[in-house]
Amino acid sequence: MTDSPNTVPNVDAGEIAKFNALAEQWWDPNSQFRPLHDINPLRLNYIDERVSLPGKKVIDIGCGGGLLSEGMARRGANVTGIDMGEAPLAVARIHAEQAGVEVEYLQTPAEKIAEERAGQYDVVTCLEMLEHVPDPSSVIRACATLVKPGGHVFFSTINRNPKAFMFAIVGAEYVLRLLPRGTHEYAKLIKPSELAGWARDAALDVKDTTGMVYNPLTQVYKLNRDVSVNYLMYARKGD
Repeated sequence: MTDSPNTVPNVDAGEIAKFNALAEQWWDPNSQFRPLHDINPLRLNYIDERVSLPGKKVIDIGCGGGLLSEGMARRGANVTGIDMGEAPLAVARIHAEQAGVEVEYLQTPAEKIAEERAGQYDVVTCLEMLEHVPDPSSVIRACATLVKPGGHVFFSTINRNPKAFMFAIVGAEYVLRLLPRGTHEYAKLIKPSELAGWARDAALDVKDTTGMVYNPLTQVYKLNRDVSVNYLMYARKGD
């Protein structure tokens, strides 16, 4: 890692404020976070099928209100969730306590915890987060630092092309109103080739890239090979 996270925090204050304001809605499946509820089973299954979560030590980067973190813990993983939003973390802690699910939640940047816990995790997840930070490559390097040799890293984000703009921003935020307006900025979206390049630069070996596609007629998400809009990427760290 090059710059110290203490001198150059990789945080967008506007993005943090955006999700802080929506925190109370996080666990409401009929709220503006409905898309996260809809895709969470797909994400969980994608991860679990590749790593077998029971007994694994996992860190969830950009955990927000804890949907994925808690889901992985329910499947038997030992989970730490980190985020820079104070309000979503408070919601995550309360929900986990009420549900009787044990998750360690911390308010810290990925780069800082990577310095403190290098090589301690079997699995690192960083889903729907990279498009909200100033320097995604820095977060990817932190993920690579956190995972053990031979460990597993999962990313998900949105492609950057005209179709993604029409579906993920115009369609999802303005037409179908699946997400609050302004959730995503087109310039911050990430092409799979860019994400794969940053992963390789961080000594991660990309194993799979899979698309997540939404059908507005059936209102159902599914995984397939179309990565033109939303996609997941799975990588491993060499032994």
